[in-house]
Amino acid sequence: MFSLKQNSWFIRKVVIWRAVASIAWSVLLLPVTTAVFVLLSRFSLFHPIQWISGEETNCTSLLMASSTIFSLVVLCGVVLITGFFNLEFYTLVPSIPCSRMALLGTVLHPRQCVHSLVYCTMGMLVMWCASVTIGGRYSTLGTPCRQSESGEVATCLNEYHLFILLAGAFMGYSHSFLGVVQNMYYVSFQPIQQYKYPRFKGCLLMVVKCSVVQALYSARNFAALYFFFGYIPKTWISSTLNLQIDSSLQSLDSLTGLLDFSLLYHLSISGTFLYLTWYLTVLLFRIYVTEAYSFPVQSTFTEDAEQCLPKVLTEKTTLVMKFLALQDLALLSQHSLSRRLEVFSLSQPGGHPHNWNAISGECLSLLSELTQRLVAHQDAVASNGRVKSPSASSDTRSASSSSSVVSGTEGIAETPRPSVPLRTPGSVFKSSVGGANSALTAPFTPDVNSPFSSPALRRLVGQQDPQSPWSGAVQSPHIMRRGPKLWSASTESQSNGSPLASPAPASVPSPPAANQKPSFLAQWLQNRREQLPEASSQALFADSQAHIWALQGLSHLVAASFSEDQFGVVQTTLPNILSSLVVLLEAVDRHFKLPHASSKPVRTICSMGDSTYKTLRFALRAALKTAIYKITTTFGEHLNAVNISTEHRKRLQQFLEFKE
Repeated sequence: MFSLKQNSWFIRKVVIWRAVASIAWSVLLLPVTTAVFVLLSRFSLFHPIQWISGEETNCTSLLMASSTIFSLVVLCGVVLITGFFNLEFYTLVPSIPCSRMALLGTVLHPRQCVHSLVYCTMGMLVMWCASVTIGGRYSTLGTPCRQSESGEVATCLNEYHLFILLAGAFMGYSHSFLGVVQNMYYVSFQPIQQYKYPRFKGCLLMVVKCSVVQALYSARNFAALYFFFGYIPKTWISSTLNLQIDSSLQSLDSLTGLLDFSLLYHLSISGTFLYLTWYLTVLLFRIYVTEAYSFPVQSTFTEDAEQCLPKVLTEKTTLVMKFLALQDLALLSQHSLSRRLEVFSLSQPGGHPHNWNAISGECLSLLSELTQRLVAHQDAVASNGRVKSPSASSDTRSASSSSSVVSGTEGIAETPRPSVPLRTPGSVFKSSVGGANSALTAPFTPDVNSPFSSPALRRLVGQQDPQSPWSGAVQSPHIMRRGPKLWSASTESQSNGSPLASPAPASVPSPPAANQKPSFLAQWLQNRREQLPEASSQALFADSQAHIWALQGLSHLVAASFSEDQFGVVQTTLPNILSSLVVLLEAVDRHFKLPHASSKPVRTICSMGDSTYKTLRFALRAALKTAIYKITTTFGEHLNAVNISTEHRKRLQQFLEFKE
């Protein structure tokens, strides 16, 4: 119990305090961004000299006004809520919807709906602060006006103020929606470590540019939306608050009303201020959370053992701690001689290599988990998304497991154990493997057991009665044509043990179901649930940053052991390491031979969403080959004395001869 409390306090100290520090800096930057916004809001295109010379005093007095100070308090509350949502929604493994239905389900999820509602409210609050700061015709919702009939003074609706508030709600929802579509809450670790200030300074221009671009897009879209539907909120709010509509003024839901340069300018700079406030909070959170942390390799005191690198590497509850530990492992394996010697050291008393066994065992477990995932994916798509027979799947798994089993060492199991904390997003794989409705084949095969699926949909995906004469390999030509054929089975899939879909013999007539066209609902559901090959390939490697660090740390430690390992603790596990690397390389090579797996993603022009996950599979393949080259160039011909299989030795020989 004491160790659990110590570990919980340690995690809270590292993660929570980093989030608090990022929020504190976001609050401290608010006066600066507010001052810039006030200066730009008083800009006069036709009187630039007067704006430069005479507005300085007015801007200073405006910044010290009570309304501005109250607006800063409200903005601080908005930043606090934004920082809380960053901490609550951030993820190290991006959510990649592999179908249109999956993306729609994510957007309409109740948790996401609450997120959108909160951001709509915060957008209105920020735009209210902006309208109060600008002043003039934007300051209040109600304004005095004189009725044309009676001439009496009444309170009329200020449509300019309403326009700004509704624009804030629209921008808030746009930010929430793009957060899902562009994976804005995905936090990636930089391949080259930088200090916080240089990294912030380097990203600041990009953040300002994205804020301006997104504000212009949102202003354009909202103006078009208000042109068609602006009368609805205007009529509802005026009747609810008992406000009159001034007929002497030009309505903003008309073309002439929207062609107001001053209105569009203030809308654009207010939107830029809104997005800049949110984007700076996101940027600072990313910088602080991904800052490198140095874990002790071993501790003298027992109560501090939970904070050591071998223990944190097996962290299952907080994924960010596992990523920080793997990042630290990759750094120490390259740049810290003293810490590498601690990894190679033996325990006293006893003389056991506990540190090396724990670190290498966790790294091999991660690599084995990725290998099994790739093999299972290739088995699933070899027959165009239909599940193979249990015998073929078991043969493939037994073959892959037998190739990876080598002579065991003390403290490391012979067969790789599955890794629990790192999982591919649920839209691609879950825990189960096999079965017609397993999570493995869910992206490729519609859920025919759903209460919303029709009989035509069941016929569409080929689910038939076992007693039917058409069950088995013989299928309708219509079913073969409409099935979700993502990848064509090749001769390579036959060599891997993946059976091809046998075509119907010419002498066998088609079943009666072939003449029946599926219903419109069945076709629509099938088209929406069809797998996106590019997205599925990205989702397979969504958590590959951890595997890249494991490859870097393991290869550099093995290479360093050639001259630094005084006790030979690494040499006993070298066959297992080499076999795991070669088996993973073969699985990666087979994956890249699939269509769409080697296609480069299109880069976005300007977005705060981190799209580095789209190229993780290419980075993993490069890191894997680099790791093997690092070991082979260090050991050279000494690898001939390592006890590995003949097939693996032939593949390593290609690296020794620099032919890969």
